Amino acid sequence: MVRPLNRIFGLGDKEATDDTESIEESYHPDEVIQIPVDKIDPNRYQPRSVFNEEKIKELAQTIHTHGMIQPIVVRELDDGRYELIAGERRWRAVQLLEWENVSAIVRGMSDTETASIALIENLQREELTVIEEARAYAQLLEIHSLTQEALAQRLGKNQSTIANKLRLLKLREEIQQAILSKEITERHARALIKVKDKTKQLEILKKIIDYDLNVKQTEDLIAKLDEEKTPKKKKKPKLKGVNKDVRIAMNTIRQSLNMVSDTGINVETDEEDLEDYYQFTIKIPKKK
Repeated sequence: MVRPLNRIFGLGDKEATDDTESIEESYHPDEVIQIPVDKIDPNRYQPRSVFNEEKIKELAQTIHTHGMIQPIVVRELDDGRYELIAGERRWRAVQLLEWENVSAIVRGMSDTETASIALIENLQREELTVIEEARAYAQLLEIHSLTQEALAQRLGKNQSTIANKLRLLKLREEIQQAILSKEITERHARALIKVKDKTKQLEILKKIIDYDLNVKQTEDLIAKLDEEKTPKKKKKPKLKGVNKDVRIAMNTIRQSLNMVSDTGINVETDEEDLEDYYQFTIKIPKKK
């Protein structure tokens, strides 16, 4: 089965295998060699930052019992070390088993090819958190110099989906970490995006976690804070019981002030209905 994502990103045709814990790539028959485990570095482009340790232990037990059916895939670095291309879970499992060597296939790949394979293949899995997914999109945009629209077309997704995920990367690192550790959900995070004050974001995050707020409660809390922050506008005095000339004068002043504001000047006005007269206070900044 040819993987369309590999083809449209110019990575060549590779076939899928039944090994669900690998990146589901089948490479042409290459020589399998034994490489020291401690000479292998993780893939620098790996979008997954959270690994389920229990599942790694289960995989290690399976490998201990049945051996490693499929070798990992690496590329050789200049300093005699190797970098993983595929099979990080297997590599982590054999580290737990304290193996000295691991079966591997060495592939000649560029940085761009290595990054693209790691990112695209991980995006096809369900286990990625929304932050890991967003970071993968951001890297693909940079690596291939694509627009969000072009990336969406290549991945078969809506452009709005890509944009919404990327927007989460504007949140504070502490909030992104809370998503990674599943302390809050993506919907909590979307609500927090509306809070422009970064310090206030952290305060709300703490309340979400401390009080186990659901999304609706979080949105209500943010709305309440917005209401408190927005100053209430003073009502303009109603011109009841005054003669026509006074009403015309008042409305003429208001229209003139609106015309000044339309030029871009931040005019501050205040109207007061006093006992014997109406009072306008007008503040015009010296600098526009």
